Amino acid sequence: MDGTDGVELPQTEAEASERKISLVPPLRAAIRFRRRIRNLKKSKLQLDLSGRKSADSTKPSMFRRQFSTESRSLSNFESPKFFNFDTPTLEKVALSTLKRKKKQRKSRPVLYPGNCKKYLPVEHKSKAKRCLILFIGIVCFQILNAIENLDDNVIKYELDGLEKTMQREVFGQKIAIDKIMVLLKDYLATHWHNKPLVISMNGPSGVGKSHMGRILAKHFRSVEESDFVLQYYVMHNCPNKSEIATCEAELTDMISDMVTRAEMEEKIPVFIFDEMEVMPPSLLDTLQNHFKLNQSNEFLNAIYILISNIGGNEVTKYFLQNVSSDTLNVPQELHNIIQSSLRQHHKIWDVAEIVPFTLLERSHIANCFLDELLREGFYPDNSNIENLAGQLKYYTIRDKQYSITGCKQVVAKVNLLHAYT
Repeated sequence: MDGTDGVELPQTEAEASERKISLVPPLRAAIRFRRRIRNLKKSKLQLDLSGRKSADSTKPSMFRRQFSTESRSLSNFESPKFFNFDTPTLEKVALSTLKRKKKQRKSRPVLYPGNCKKYLPVEHKSKAKRCLILFIGIVCFQILNAIENLDDNVIKYELDGLEKTMQREVFGQKIAIDKIMVLLKDYLATHWHNKPLVISMNGPSGVGKSHMGRILAKHFRSVEESDFVLQYYVMHNCPNKSEIATCEAELTDMISDMVTRAEMEEKIPVFIFDEMEVMPPSLLDTLQNHFKLNQSNEFLNAIYILISNIGGNEVTKYFLQNVSSDTLNVPQELHNIIQSSLRQHHKIWDVAEIVPFTLLERSHIANCFLDELLREGFYPDNSNIENLAGQLKYYTIRDKQYSITGCKQVVAKVNLLHAYT
């Protein structure tokens, strides 16, 4: 019994030791299995450009890290950095959405205490909006003030009354009156200018040019002062050619003195020069020096009106040849014809606004006789007016009569009638 017992004891201890040691391998196998599952899950996210799984998921960790860095560099190198028309695969779309979700930050909810009310954040009013509204209001006020000042300047010179006077007393020159009024309104709307206004009235004798100049002089004398209106008649102010130098000095002094005083009172002087066709060239040169642009401001704020018969023959010839044409095209065509004649005479008219005066019809001559008879106190008898108008000479074209001398002989005929009575 002792021998058998001695042999059996070692066997039972070995078996017990084997039973104790056999629990370790399953634990190790479970740990390896769990790691392998984790590595397989990670390998699903590591996709190539072709959409295949990484083949190195079962390799050691060092080699897997090296391959993942190489695949990432390869994907960065081969991925296009510009727009193309290649259709992305499902794997690329899934990978891009996964990366986008990682970059998005979750908005943190606002936590309120349980024992208080929930209030929305207070919106403070911006002071910049108030400043912007104030700035817009200031700009609008300045614009309205500037427009009102322009209207005030035009009203100050009473140009509407001047236009009515010209339409009432100057016959047959509606186009010339409209152009003169447009030039005056544009120039007198403000006191600051970059050049003086030069208006040249040209046409045949007796059509109302000098009469227009007298109306302008009378009107501006009544609106401004007589010191700011100058009527210069060449045959009267400078009759002797031997005294041209004296005339030049006197004209320069008169213009300089007038523009200086007008600038101090913020007024625009008016200079009316009649009989320009007989003005000597040296005196024309002196007058042209005041039309230059590089002068002081007081010389730029002035109106010069030049009256002459230069181009009258060309106007008469053109008007008789184009009686049936549209009168709306007459001003521009006559402007070109008159300007060519004026340039041959002197270059002073290069900066002037040309205003052509056309021939007068017989009805206009009758109006001239009526106006003169009323001025002299005669009874306006139509038969008497027609008799006087028939004593003048006319161009007869297509049943229309145009006066050769205009209204120039009307005063003489009325005075002769007054002598007979």
